[in-house]
Amino acid sequence: MCGIIGIVGKKDVAERLVDGLRRMEYRGYDSAGVCTVHEGQLIRRRAPGKLANLVRELARDPAPGMTGIAHTRWATHGAPTAANAHPHATAELALVHNGIIENFRQLREELTARGRRFESDTDTEVVAHLVSERIEAGESPEDAVKAVLPQLRGAFALAIAFRAHDDMLIGARLGSPLVVGYGDGEVFLGSDALALAPLTQRISYLEEGDWVVVRRDNAQVYDKDNRAVTREITTSGASSSLIEKGNYRHFMQKEIFEQPTVVAQTLRSYIRQLDQSVALPQLDFDLSAITRVTIVACGTSYYAGMVAKYWFEQFARLPVDLDVASEFRYRDPVLEPGGLALFISQSGETADTLAALRHCKAAGQTIAVVVNVPTSSMAREADLLLPTHAGPEIGVASTKAFTCQLAVLAALAAHLAVRRGRMDRTEERDIVAQLLEVPATLNAALAHDDEIAAMAPLIAPARDVLYLGRGQDYPLALEGALKLKEISYIHAEGYAAGEMKHGPIALIDEAVPVIVLAPSGPLFEKTVSNMQEVRARGGKIVLVSDAEGLAEAGEGCLATIEMPRVHPLIAPLVYAVPVQLLAYHVACVKGTDVDQPRNLAKSVTVE
Repeated sequence: MCGIIGIVGKKDVAERLVDGLRRMEYRGYDSAGVCTVHEGQLIRRRAPGKLANLVRELARDPAPGMTGIAHTRWATHGAPTAANAHPHATAELALVHNGIIENFRQLREELTARGRRFESDTDTEVVAHLVSERIEAGESPEDAVKAVLPQLRGAFALAIAFRAHDDMLIGARLGSPLVVGYGDGEVFLGSDALALAPLTQRISYLEEGDWVVVRRDNAQVYDKDNRAVTREITTSGASSSLIEKGNYRHFMQKEIFEQPTVVAQTLRSYIRQLDQSVALPQLDFDLSAITRVTIVACGTSYYAGMVAKYWFEQFARLPVDLDVASEFRYRDPVLEPGGLALFISQSGETADTLAALRHCKAAGQTIAVVVNVPTSSMAREADLLLPTHAGPEIGVASTKAFTCQLAVLAALAAHLAVRRGRMDRTEERDIVAQLLEVPATLNAALAHDDEIAAMAPLIAPARDVLYLGRGQDYPLALEGALKLKEISYIHAEGYAAGEMKHGPIALIDEAVPVIVLAPSGPLFEKTVSNMQEVRARGGKIVLVSDAEGLAEAGEGCLATIEMPRVHPLIAPLVYAVPVQLLAYHVACVKGTDVDQPRNLAKSVTVE
């Protein structure tokens, strides 16, 4: 995940900006940059690679100034070059950005038609030009930013420095965290309190849609409706060894709400937005020659693999085997020449999965890994490394790592389809367009948090809960049941909806809530038929669907949860949100240890 830091100070800030970037290195990055404001000039220094390269650049060519911004960047949209590194600048301002501007293509075309010239391949630069254009027309920085923010679709955190205002920064957030830090005659912006820990412990967490004008002696926050508001100043307690929860009650809650940002950043690693195509890291083997895929994983990662099986077979017409890692080696699987073995893991160190990887490698399979830790054992041993960019996940029950895995697997499925001649350019562009909608639809799903929290007391007393889904929603039913088991200790099971009549329906009575995942579409009527079988036997239904589905089948349910209507490809990412939130709020009602549930560990490193 990218990192932001900004300082309006009373002495030169470049050294402290770099120190703040060092504290965010755990997020991962491949370029970095600094911009200060000094004597009416923007002084910008950028370098690809590690921070040491930026430090050497600053040693050769210092950046004086008491106000500045800095950024560490994952190369997502555009290669990791100095030109694509942040901050991005115009004659009037410099800007750093975390997240994604989903409608950047349209904005860029409009700006180009008005004569604006772009220096990078990034989506970020459009924001710099939009704000700069208004300042050049005579607007104040505050009015310019206020006018531009509603034009942006996506998830973002911004920090902006202005050439003509050496005592001011403006920050904004939507779906991506940003904090304000208060010092002695200095004020700071940062991606999190950890970045600001050496500077201050007095922190305010901006809320969704907030923007803030930062000066040396104060920070004025405005909400999404541009009303001046006050955000509580708290003592962060952050240190170099602590990753903090911010204003969230639990790490799991924070990580659920980070999903629009981290999924956006993950997708940007695999999508070239300018030509609407999917791209993977450089390969030294031919993906089109792959004859079979073997997917191996554990727990939540296994359910991500189940979704991927649907995608690979549907889009790429590539046969797929799927195995639980702990069982894989012991059945002595047949591994044909020309096969791709795909391993999915949050940590990259899960013992069963790592052992299965080595078994496949010894059998001559090409090895691909989807992993959140690019320095892990699995990553080092892979032929094809497919990193997620979820950032550190502290909650034991995986949330954002799961949706980032799905994002990578969706991109991989599309790329395989293209390479195998099963998807033409028009179809690829359509798939890319759907993937680019994911962050916005995740935000829309998260907007129903209060409703889900309100219905949690209806589920918390249950001893048993069933989850039903068809097609790609079947793995989501399994994942929902797992989440509920993990953190609330309620017995829960997920089933393919059509299998209810083959045994599980015997469990149904009025004390068993049944969570039905049923987006409108080709499988909706069949799923609703299975739901009616449950209702006829006294089962209490919670229907999760879009507005059309709820209008058709929501009457008489114990509760309903409305999701945005989405393309079937991205439905698994969107429907992950309600099952995560339901498990979270039920656990809160029951008073369990949400982040560290009993008997569970974050990374299982023994068989």
